[in-house]
Amino acid sequence: MLLQFIVMDESPRLRERWISRSYRDRDNPLSYWRLASGVEVDFVLGDMRLAMEARSSATITADHLKGLRRLVEDHPGVGKRVVVCREPRARTTGDGIEILPAGVFIERPWGGELVP
Repeated sequence: MLLQFIVMDESPRLRERWISRSYRDRDNPLSYWRLASGVEVDFVLGDMRLAMEARSSATITADHLKGLRRLVEDHPGVGKRVVVCREPRARTTGDGIEILPAGVFIERPWGGELVP
């Protein structure tokens, strides 16, 4: 439950720090992606295998997905795009972005279905 609290916490720094530490020990480097305009993606794993946003919102809107959508325009070879958030159920947008509740993410951060 502590991990779920951290991911669902309102503090973006705490949430991003936990996700960063969860992925730090992997073989692929963890970075972020940002344009000069300010559009960004919180985490990019390896050579664009996984792009992930961490949001405290209980309802993900198109505005929350701007960075992930822009990333794929600039880098069409992006693997998975994921938003970790407080929505109650997992779902996938029409353009393939996975919306994952924090609890689901915590259960399978390195499952084969999350990291291609």
